[in-house]
Amino acid sequence: MRAGPSPGQRAVERFEHAGEVEVVHHSFPLSSSFPEDRTFSVREALLRRHGVGGGQAEASTRRVEALAAGEGLSPYRVLDNQVGNTDLAHEFLAHASAQGKNREAWDAIFDTYFGEGKPVFSLDDLLALTDALGLEREQTRQALAQHRYREHVRDDAARARRLGATGAPFIVIDGRYGVPGAQDSDTLLDLLRTAWDDTHPLAPAGGDAPACGPDG
Repeated sequence: MRAGPSPGQRAVERFEHAGEVEVVHHSFPLSSSFPEDRTFSVREALLRRHGVGGGQAEASTRRVEALAAGEGLSPYRVLDNQVGNTDLAHEFLAHASAQGKNREAWDAIFDTYFGEGKPVFSLDDLLALTDALGLEREQTRQALAQHRYREHVRDDAARARRLGATGAPFIVIDGRYGVPGAQDSDTLLDLLRTAWDDTHPLAPAGGDAPACGPDG
């Protein structure tokens, strides 16, 4: 299981105005071209899709794991995982979000996949998470079987592309700052402060106290 909050959550917790921040997860599927009935090793997927193999694949994924470990996320499995088509997982996340479980569902998916190294691609994989999230299993099954949230997921992805996303993670702060790639909590905290300062200029203190102007 994941040992602590994500870098984004840690940044918000450290932010001086955390009570004014709302964190909402949106979908940006990356593996829609994968077959729905198969999984691949991360090594195979990197080679098939990006031509990255051997030591290069090892180095790139280990960097992500090291960044996660530095943020207290351990274990955090990347290279030794299996990958597959995540479209149904994103529909599950949209369904859970509609039930008021946005953060809880995303945390559960990340904990299950990256923390435990378990698949989250099939209907059965996803239904196994319903009890812990307080979701009604049969209602969830019907929503996924009927693809009620497929269009919602596509709209999320289209909006992300308009904001400049080409991959995941992609963080948007205050609708103006796009942050591509995995970032540590210090970087995200600095961006939160920048966004806050840009929209909350300092108010003058001291009321009508005398001050010098252009003419002295």
